[in-house]
Amino acid sequence: MPAPLLTLQDVRLTIGTSPLLDGAELFVEPGDRICLVGRNGSGKSTLLKIAAGMLEPDAGRRFAQPGATIRYLPQEPDLSGYPDAFHYVAAGLSPGDGEARAHYLLGKLGLTGEEDVTTLSGGQARRAALARVLAPRPDILLLDEPTNHLDLPAIEWLQEELESMPGALVLISHDRRFLTDLSRATIWLDRGKTRRTDRGFGIFESWRDQLLEEEERDRQKLNRKIAAEEHWVRYGVTARRKRNVRRMAGLAELRQQKREARRQLGQVNFQVSEAANAGTRVIEANNISKAYGDKQVVKDFSTRILRGDRIGLIGANGAGKTTLLNLLTGRLKPDSGFVQLGTNLVLVNLDQTRTLLDSTASLKEVLTDGRGDRVEVGGEWRHVTSYMKDFLFTPEQAGTSVNVLSGGERARLLLAKVLAKPGNLLVLDEPTNDLDLETLDLLEEMIDDYPGTVLLVSHDRDFLDRTVTAVLFAEGNGSFTEYAGGYSDMMAQRGGGVEATRLEKAEKKEKAVPRVKADAPKRKLSFNEKHALEKLPGEIDKLTAQIDKLQSQLNDPKAYQDSKKFAELTAALGKAEAERSAAEDRWLELEALREELEGK
Repeated sequence: MPAPLLTLQDVRLTIGTSPLLDGAELFVEPGDRICLVGRNGSGKSTLLKIAAGMLEPDAGRRFAQPGATIRYLPQEPDLSGYPDAFHYVAAGLSPGDGEARAHYLLGKLGLTGEEDVTTLSGGQARRAALARVLAPRPDILLLDEPTNHLDLPAIEWLQEELESMPGALVLISHDRRFLTDLSRATIWLDRGKTRRTDRGFGIFESWRDQLLEEEERDRQKLNRKIAAEEHWVRYGVTARRKRNVRRMAGLAELRQQKREARRQLGQVNFQVSEAANAGTRVIEANNISKAYGDKQVVKDFSTRILRGDRIGLIGANGAGKTTLLNLLTGRLKPDSGFVQLGTNLVLVNLDQTRTLLDSTASLKEVLTDGRGDRVEVGGEWRHVTSYMKDFLFTPEQAGTSVNVLSGGERARLLLAKVLAKPGNLLVLDEPTNDLDLETLDLLEEMIDDYPGTVLLVSHDRDFLDRTVTAVLFAEGNGSFTEYAGGYSDMMAQRGGGVEATRLEKAEKKEKAVPRVKADAPKRKLSFNEKHALEKLPGEIDKLTAQIDKLQSQLNDPKAYQDSKKFAELTAALGKAEAERSAAEDRWLELEALREELEGK
């Protein structure tokens, strides 16, 4: 086995009085594809910062192989000190790398490189930071929520880029599809400790549930043992003045174990406040159009939305999704056509910019609007600390200022504020940003159970598949097409997902004045594509040999005598066959591309 490029052992870090990391570990070998998962506030970003060498733990060991290139993408990058985005990205290149790499990455992420870093939005800054860490093709890439603020074409491009990257990857993300497609190992950070399985994210939830069930069984055994010892203490020594000192010490130790056990955090409890039912017809749009100057944002769009519909709006950034959303909800008037809203509509809006949150206010002030210590939820008054617990906030956090909360905690606080308001038309603009996977599960259930109508803007493909009944896709030039079902259904009907939009953007980039020489050569295979084309046949041969070995083991009658071993062999065989199929498909795709390019 190759030596790990990066090692974290027995890492410990305490913030305040509570241990955030309590013996966490991370081993990264060449070519690893690791996803790091856990609750908001569990310490994932902190562990990644320690891995990057940016944060010193209280205890533990960090070792990186000399000469290994490590790049880290933070959630909030600092671009200060650079005149423009290009110079910021170029500063991340390795010696010998050409500037064309920086231009290529910036273009793919929707930037020109000429942007003043002091005027970049948060999303633009993160895209520039992503280009910077990708630029040198590092040995280890540490990514903290890389898909936040990316649109679907950019997410699909980034996934392809990372799949072809030869280096190792450690990834934090709330995007299930992204994690499932990219990871081959999963590390779960829970209550300060890490647990690892050398399988991708697709099995995480079943694996986690199995571990929690085993933990609960162990806890029940401990409780029974404590009860038995307490019974002996109370009733087994009535005739003796002196108790058995050793047994009493053992009971004290058991009690201490129970006190110190850091249980899995509770679940978020979503309770949606309902307004009176709206009419059957919620929104009807007839040939609506909207333009800003010469740019047609929405063109001749018509739809009818009924009570109970869950509509997802999908498309590239700047394609007009927010404009269409504002037109459909009556917050913006069309240039032509008309929108008719149904009766008794009460709109509740979740704004991805977090504008509903005053950063200087406390959690209690945000939830009560600064009026006392009670909040109205579903027509009933509740104490604010009780309501906070539903969203995993402790009573001690009631006076905490918003500006010290993590991104995930702010997302939960905003959900708590929005969902307390009564409504029957729920508008969610990128609600999945910064939410952990458990909270996402419950948000999906809430949307499914919501009696009203939901309009949803999201770039999270798995979330869309789980929640919406129809998709409005921005085709470009103001055109929107409606598809039944979720994201995967749209892809099946289109036959190409968001490829058309990505190609359209690429054509626009070609027409723009480039900062590289105008007589650039024709398209050739990229470094990553060449590397993959050379490497894949060997990987396919190794997987074939692995499949033959596993099949031989399964053909042995003794394999059926151990059900656990048989299940492990069967799972390994299925995984190897899937990986070989994917590798063969990728090689055929690259070989066809090579022949096409060489034939020009």
